[in-house]
Amino acid sequence: MKGYEKYIPFVPQKIENRTWPDKLITKAPTWCSVDLRDGNQALIDPMNMEEKLEMFHMLVDEIGVKEIEIGFPSASDTDYEICRELIEGGHIPDDVTIQVLVQARPHLIEKTFEAIQGAKHVIFHFYNSTSTLQREVVFRTDVEGVKKIATDAADLIYEMAQPVIASGMDLRYEYSPESFMGTEMDAAVEICAAVLDHLHADADHPVILNLPTTVENCMPNQFADELEYFIRTLPGRERAIISLHPHNDRGCGVATTEAGLLAGAERVEACLFGNGERTGNVDMITVAMNMYVQGVDPELDFSNMERIISLYERCTKMKVPERQPYGGDLVFTAFSGSHQDAINKGFQYMQETDTDKWMVPYLPINPEDLGRAYEPVRINSQSGKGGAAFIMNHKFGFDMPKAMHAEFGEVVQRESDKEGVELKPEVLYQLFEETYLKVDGPYRLINNKLNADVVDGVAHSHFFGRLQHKDTIFEVEGDGNGPIDAFFNAIHGERMDRYQFIDYKEHAISAGSDSKAVAYIQLRTKDGHDVFGVGIDHNISMASIKGILCAINRCKAWDHLQEALAENK
Repeated sequence: MKGYEKYIPFVPQKIENRTWPDKLITKAPTWCSVDLRDGNQALIDPMNMEEKLEMFHMLVDEIGVKEIEIGFPSASDTDYEICRELIEGGHIPDDVTIQVLVQARPHLIEKTFEAIQGAKHVIFHFYNSTSTLQREVVFRTDVEGVKKIATDAADLIYEMAQPVIASGMDLRYEYSPESFMGTEMDAAVEICAAVLDHLHADADHPVILNLPTTVENCMPNQFADELEYFIRTLPGRERAIISLHPHNDRGCGVATTEAGLLAGAERVEACLFGNGERTGNVDMITVAMNMYVQGVDPELDFSNMERIISLYERCTKMKVPERQPYGGDLVFTAFSGSHQDAINKGFQYMQETDTDKWMVPYLPINPEDLGRAYEPVRINSQSGKGGAAFIMNHKFGFDMPKAMHAEFGEVVQRESDKEGVELKPEVLYQLFEETYLKVDGPYRLINNKLNADVVDGVAHSHFFGRLQHKDTIFEVEGDGNGPIDAFFNAIHGERMDRYQFIDYKEHAISAGSDSKAVAYIQLRTKDGHDVFGVGIDHNISMASIKGILCAINRCKAWDHLQEALAENK
């Protein structure tokens, strides 16, 4: 691809004895949602008042966000109005802090103080760009020039804040050297240290230093190096809370955030589902749930993901992508046959071992923890035998024996190849019905009588029945140590007695007074081919006999097919 020569490579920060690669994320950062500001300004159709209020209440009341940037009240009447409505309308819980953003300009700072009057907890967030590119192209100034913009704003904000704080407002400061990632680290340290001085920051009154990857222009490890160097070099580290505001221009927003946390960041500004300018802000859900699956409490609640998705899509008019981590429609779906089989075995293992740990291959999280409808397996032409069996079990209650999976899987595979589309669970059930439950010939049971008792501790069964084969009706009778044995003894010598009994399995498929049992019967034809039959009845013994008849009828069909193929040869 031509034209790459015109781009200037990122120059990594030199750092010795870096420590962040050996760190672990062991606790959640302070979360700040910027959905109502950064996320909202990136929408084709920004949210109206009602939608903003809905989004605000979901974020703070349901998800549990404690800090939320509600807008840029000096920039637009709409943002000013939402700020006033939240304050005057009593929407803000006492344990939630609202954050307002403003450029480092005096008249905008003054209007922002006007907008926050009456609020209990406020973060006053101001910024100016500090990157090499912005200094050269936009401001046409040097480091001293952009530092003066920041410190002049800090002086004004500190001065205007004193009477507000005296009146009882819990007011804190936040400063962002915009385009931090593209700023020389020594310059970033110099500017931020000066802002801390001018805001009179100390260990008891730390200032949030929000270090944005405004345009992501380096790899996550390089950002971590920058951040560790910045924190090491910053005078009076205890005076600052290090915050991240990652964007996703390189598609590395989540990785950059996690690397930044390892490097010492304590706070993260993010949006739901990665909404935001251009390629978006970092996705709060992904970062939080990545912690969750590592056994770390993210201190946010995403247990009602369907509700979050629904409100998000309605308010933002954005669509959550099908492959979006944790929230996408297909992220807990396996089409691959080997994946489906492993998922099935994982659930079986958890049930057999009664473990309280999540141990299912290919599913890093239990979808139920997110309130998702559990549908990990879906069927298309790439699927295997295990997927169809899994759905028949978890959706319809048919726990087929493992030896039967391949037989029914072939039925499903043929249908999928023929249709060329995903097969819904209802279609699988229809195939199961047609293959096993609706088999009605050539042998049919007209009526029967089955007696079972125990004599001197020995089980004994007697079967008597009338069977029909095409136009012929005949009677059979036999005894055995159980219903299956009695039935096979009864048909001994008949033409239907040509198949070897291999195995059976039975279980209940419903509960209560109307419960039914299902029996799976495995027979082997004279050429060594195994065929299954399925029977359902309120009486478990009759379910077994119906399963035998189904298997015999399917064996006959197999024999006829093989004879026809032989004749064609």
